[in-house]
Amino acid sequence: MKSEETKHFAVCLNNNDYPASLEVGKLYRVITDEEASAEGYLRVVDESGEDYAFAANRFYLVQLPAEVEEALLANSTNGIGLSR
Repeated sequence: MKSEETKHFAVCLNNNDYPASLEVGKLYRVITDEEASAEGYLRVVDESGEDYAFAANRFYLVQLPAEVEEALLANSTNGIGLSR
């Protein structure tokens, strides 16, 4: 069962060295990865549509209202960041 504290989206704050993969200010879907998290990484679906682990300090995790999160998750089937 999904925890209410789980955050499924993060805003990119820094795309240094990854300008083709990440856009500053863009909302990205977070993929749960405990191993990456333990190493200081956050796994997100980047501009390629694939999920990759980036340094967690490149992002700010956001808690969205349930109805907003549900709508975004339903419309992010291609996995690409959401602010096009």
